Amino acid sequence: MKSPDRADALRVVVDLNRCQGYAQCCYAAPDDFALRGHEILFYDPTPAAERRGAIERAVQACPVRAISLQVAPDDGEAP
Repeated sequence: MKSPDRADALRVVVDLNRCQGYAQCCYAAPDDFALRGHEILFYDPTPAAERRGAIERAVQACPVRAISLQVAPDDGEAP
């Protein structure tokens, strides 16, 4: 059983070859994704655990499924 004071570590992966710049992730999670210029996507690849709900909405909103979210128990050690 996981300790209640431990959060899951999140990792956001965006396939930039698949991303078409539709910016639906920016609407679903504006604090986590930003499109600058025509095709430059800015995002935090290791967001805080409390951002999980917004990130999951962005994953589902992407019409080309370019975003994935990986969740792993945070064991306190860097990868």
